[in-house]
Amino acid sequence: MIVLCVLLALLAALGNAAASVLQRRAAATDLSTSAGGRPAGRFGFVRLRVWRWGAGLLAVSGVAQALALAVGPLAVVQPVMTTELLFTLVLAAAVFRWPPGAGTWAAFLAMALGLAAFLLLAGPGGGTETVPPKRWLVSAVPAVVVSAVLIFVGRRQRFSARAAVLGTVTAIGFSFTAALIKDTLGLLPDGPGELFTGWQLYTAAAVGLTSFLMLQATLRAGSLAASQPALTLGDSLLSVILGVSLFDESISLGWRVLPELASLGLIAFACVHLSRSPLVSGKEAQRW
Repeated sequence: MIVLCVLLALLAALGNAAASVLQRRAAATDLSTSAGGRPAGRFGFVRLRVWRWGAGLLAVSGVAQALALAVGPLAVVQPVMTTELLFTLVLAAAVFRWPPGAGTWAAFLAMALGLAAFLLLAGPGGGTETVPPKRWLVSAVPAVVVSAVLIFVGRRQRFSARAAVLGTVTAIGFSFTAALIKDTLGLLPDGPGELFTGWQLYTAAAVGLTSFLMLQATLRAGSLAASQPALTLGDSLLSVILGVSLFDESISLGWRVLPELASLGLIAFACVHLSRSPLVSGKEAQRW
């Protein structure tokens, strides 16, 4: 089941990356059409087939992530989802015909190596299907308080600092959304009635929408290089913590802690470098 979980999470990450690249190409095509003297309208790119393919892939990605959460630990799914950056790099290079430099490929390999090492060392597994309501209360209250404080602090920062702080808030939201989705899917064996009458489904939708809106604020606040490390590592680390505290998932610690931290450091370093690449940030569309 762990293998299936990883494969589904990789499929979800690939879908997210493909959707991002295709919709960026649609936006670039729309700008090119407008510049050629045929105005396409403010949202003209929505009518393009390539944009609709991207939207469809985004839906497929959501289903794949939900299935991964249903069959495997939260502490596996969310860290594996960080491979979206790697898939974005490869797909954008192919679509926009802009080969990555040697440094970008080195960051690609560093991130892949760091993620593989962390998963092998931590060995997350086990866990329950659903979460007792009291555990949600114990986890949610501190998360809401910390998020509110970070938003307050972030509004008083500028550029990169604001993007990093808001990126952390977004990561908290995404990790809780994934945990809520997993808890919601755990109700399925009890029948559809339990699923639609439970609070988990609607809370997951509300938290997910709020996190999406926070992501938009994060991206407007500063560069991707400033916000992406907080988004990537924050989501992954908090998901591991939530997997252990909410779902009773297990991870290996002891002597492995130091190499696990080194693996996370490698991921962080690679994430910063990849986020600066035009292929990941979206700047390649201006040249295409």
